[in-house]
Amino acid sequence: MGDSIFNLGDLLDAVGAVLGPDDPALIHGDRVISWPQMTARSNNVARNLRERGAETGDKAGFYLRNQPEYMEALAACFKGRFTHVNVNYRYLDDELHYIFDNSDAAIVFFDREFRENVERVKDRLPKVKFWVEIGGDGTDTPDFAITYETLATEGDGAPLEIERSDDDLIFLYTGGTTGMPKGVMWSHRIWRESSLESMLKIYGFAPESMEQHLVLVDQMGKLSRQLPACPLMHGTGLFTAMGAMIGGGAIVTLENTKHFDPVELWETVDRRGVTAMAIVGDAFAKPMLRVLDEAPGKYDLSSVQTITSSGVMWSMEVKRGLIRHMPQVALMDSFGASEAVGFGMSVTTADGVQQTAKFELGQNCKVFTEDRREVKPGSGEPGFIARGGAVPLGYYKDPEKTAKTFWEVDGVRYAVPGDWCTVEEDGTITLLGRGSNCINSAGEKIYPEEVEEALKGHDAVRDALVVGLPDEKWGQAVTAVVELNEGAATDEDTLRAFVQTQLARYKAPKRILFKDSLGRAPNGKADYKAIKAYAEEKLGVSA
Repeated sequence: MGDSIFNLGDLLDAVGAVLGPDDPALIHGDRVISWPQMTARSNNVARNLRERGAETGDKAGFYLRNQPEYMEALAACFKGRFTHVNVNYRYLDDELHYIFDNSDAAIVFFDREFRENVERVKDRLPKVKFWVEIGGDGTDTPDFAITYETLATEGDGAPLEIERSDDDLIFLYTGGTTGMPKGVMWSHRIWRESSLESMLKIYGFAPESMEQHLVLVDQMGKLSRQLPACPLMHGTGLFTAMGAMIGGGAIVTLENTKHFDPVELWETVDRRGVTAMAIVGDAFAKPMLRVLDEAPGKYDLSSVQTITSSGVMWSMEVKRGLIRHMPQVALMDSFGASEAVGFGMSVTTADGVQQTAKFELGQNCKVFTEDRREVKPGSGEPGFIARGGAVPLGYYKDPEKTAKTFWEVDGVRYAVPGDWCTVEEDGTITLLGRGSNCINSAGEKIYPEEVEEALKGHDAVRDALVVGLPDEKWGQAVTAVVELNEGAATDEDTLRAFVQTQLARYKAPKRILFKDSLGRAPNGKADYKAIKAYAEEKLGVSA
């Protein structure tokens, strides 16, 4: 693989030079920004920031919902040699301060919607040189900020005369489920090598030079219409969108950015000929399926080739339902983390299905016990999934946590984010869950995800989360909090008995509580801390 294809700014320069005004780059409702327009605007943003004093390596916070400016500003960062920092738009004052301060953000792109939040924290962040407001007509932009459109429209849009490096960085902050969020450092080279490994695994080929890359752009890439249904602020949405953009495709974003609207999604698929989507498990897939079941044949879905999910379980029943409406589609269940991608892949098509949580082990991946022995296939021994090869540099400014997550075994460096699994005799892996959520009940290790999947197999259950609560007899008692389908009814004993038909009896919840909403984040991720607090309060249990 030639070195010239690894810097993403160089790639975007090359791709932008060969695509024309009929090639869309960014689509949002009625807005369509062509590749020449996006190229010129992102060049202007990068150049104008550098001319105002932004420097190579400056960190750029993205405090934005899904919109064209997210990807346009990201392209500007690649071209201007600034480092992307994702910011959860649900964060408030102290959380925002932590992210901007911890990342050493010098540039912050923020939506006009969040202006009041920014105004409350900006004086605590002296390292921020540029606050860039997106949205509105610019007439009321606050004095401390620059209007994004000013940066995007001032200039001739020509490429920057700048020498870039494969070592330029992209930051992906974790969700902070096991402590404060940590900034995972991906270099352009590592991200690109990882994406090439995925291409090779899925398609059987990958470009080895800029020339080959541009051939793929012309033959396939520019025909791609990628819709990240999940937030771009998280890895699943961001990395799938980056792949489509680098390949010369179009990023299609939904106008309703406050709530996931499955009706708008399918209307957009129909109208814009979406070829690929990124979702996060059943939190997205179930409402998507419900809309299709309510109106079979209403939408033209013939363009959809793939739907990729990552981050949480995606149940087989829902996959089969989607395939009924789109028999041509390949449903890709990708096993990855902020710390690495490509741990495993499960592909479901009309011709064949795979068991939920069962993945084909990814390239350069192994499974190790806690004492770093490699797990033998078919042994039934649980271990941590580990990814070698193209893995990030570590966590920003945190060598201690880096050492705990990035192992060296027999001279090979691995990313080990903490997901437990077993290795079957055929070499496939069965995902058990994240180690930090593992429940120890009477000496037995119980992984919440497998109990959750069993519960969600019941017709009345829309969603379920499982936690371990302190218990005098068991040490930790398996406790479930369940959200029922609209109009559905069941009870604790019925669900417990149902789980016992799916799993060993000791894994069945000791108690099952019911809640109107489990409060998942926009990316489908669960807030186990909040669910555990809810269960403790309801059951009168103290930690």
